[in-house]
Amino acid sequence: MAAPIWKAARQPQTIRLPTREIWNARFIATDSRNRLSNFWAPTGGISPQDGEQDESHALLIRGGFLRQAHSGVFHLLPLGLRVQNKLEALIDKHMHSIGASKLSLSSITTEGLWRQSGRYSANSELLRIKDRRGSGFLLSPTHEEEITALVGGMVHSYKDLPLRLYQIGRKYRDERRPRQGLLRAKEFMMKDLYTFDHSSDAALSTYEAVREAYNNLFNELKLPYLVADADSGNMGGKLSHEYHFVSPKGEDNVWSCNSCAYVANEELVEKRAETTRSHDASSMVFTGISVDQKTAINIHIPPSSDIGSSKKQLWDHVSAHINLHAVKKALPRDIDIDTGIESSTLASLLPKTTQTIDLYDRSLSASTPTTTSTDLTIIKPHDPCPHCTDGTLHVQRAIEVGHTFHLGTRYSEPLNAVVASPDQNLSSPLHMGCHGIGVSRIIGAVASLLSDTNGVNWPRVIAPYEAILITSPSADETHVAEVYDALYGAGHVDLVLDDRVGKSLGWKLRDADLIGYPVVVVLGRGWKERGEVEVQCRRLGVKKEVGLEELRAEVLALLAQL
Repeated sequence: MAAPIWKAARQPQTIRLPTREIWNARFIATDSRNRLSNFWAPTGGISPQDGEQDESHALLIRGGFLRQAHSGVFHLLPLGLRVQNKLEALIDKHMHSIGASKLSLSSITTEGLWRQSGRYSANSELLRIKDRRGSGFLLSPTHEEEITALVGGMVHSYKDLPLRLYQIGRKYRDERRPRQGLLRAKEFMMKDLYTFDHSSDAALSTYEAVREAYNNLFNELKLPYLVADADSGNMGGKLSHEYHFVSPKGEDNVWSCNSCAYVANEELVEKRAETTRSHDASSMVFTGISVDQKTAINIHIPPSSDIGSSKKQLWDHVSAHINLHAVKKALPRDIDIDTGIESSTLASLLPKTTQTIDLYDRSLSASTPTTTSTDLTIIKPHDPCPHCTDGTLHVQRAIEVGHTFHLGTRYSEPLNAVVASPDQNLSSPLHMGCHGIGVSRIIGAVASLLSDTNGVNWPRVIAPYEAILITSPSADETHVAEVYDALYGAGHVDLVLDDRVGKSLGWKLRDADLIGYPVVVVLGRGWKERGEVEVQCRRLGVKKEVGLEELRAEVLALLAQL
């Protein structure tokens, strides 16, 4: 009986699969062509869930790129993941150009490392977690401590340097008010490059190499960007630059000169010094208090024509006249001014202070030990540029998408990451740099910059697909395959075919605009009548009909401009 049973099991079975005659069924093709019938792209009909009317974020949701899971937390859908993967590939390309090796660090770090580096108490946006033993862990917003500890334990000689390591991974921040979609979230994707050299000169040379790689990367996006001198803040070090996309939705102010190449962020911007004058009874004084409430801080600036003649001014008006970033830099390192205190609270605390510091604007001559060479007044549009004689300053709102820091020995010294130096038997701390790119922020920023009422307009290099071929429901599949293969060629065009059943040609065109394919090719009436297809590029304002022989060259020419 065994043989007949075996033979029966070998009998072919008839399996009925959905066919195109079933109008509302999803048809799964098995050829090598990219087809939207095989791809999950749930577009339309959804609005953002965070209570904000952010049009570009709404377009990313309606276009099927992402969905919000919780406040400040998002799921990437297949279209969004394709954009992210292409951006990561672009980053990989330019990191490899400077000899950087890719790794993946754990998202979990310890409170102990952050205390050792001195950053634990200074960062109020850390996401803290405890295990069952009560051990203190953090979900990393950045990895300077971990990478320093890792390299410090494995690299012991200058002969192993320079070393350039980077990762692209998830970061976490206890954001108080998540907003603007991917631009200000609790969980986000970042690229972090960490560089290690044996000397300051070598580290500065590495820093310039990284800056060149960043410029090349942002140039490939073919979007205008600004590179601004920046303050290193809590990261440490004294040299850093920010990379910005100019956008009214940005939260940063970037100042630039209309005559020279001077660009600086709000913390570092300066204006050309005016003629020195003596500080007399006509100068204005704003009195603040230190964070520890022990020090009264008198800030002396020249009088202003748009404020009363009183020498003592109310603290409520300080932001209209005083550059508080400059004040913070002018103060001794162990004193930090409380910039958010209310005037009523300030008045009750000032009598209890135990010491007083006087800061004078650089335009006021003073012989006191607390005279500063810093301009303490606010920068205003059309103020004179500090780097040239003819230019004036203007300000733009911008979205920060990248930052480079020269750290020096800020982390290697407290974490004891040292190497044997070439000139002596003694060990010396590693000289470091850290360089970030906000992957999620770039996606959100590009959607903000390159969108209209119809949808997003992706740059070619990070578009989910470079081109889409759209057909009418009645199109002959043999002709569709012919046009697809002629355009796809040897694979130089990242092409997808919209062959979804039950969708009209008009619906597909609107959907293509919403998603933002750089080039749209339509197989419609022109093909039936003249053997021509319509080529559309919304960003360049192009709509023309071309024959099959010219199609590939026409599409590549358009993509080259995007």
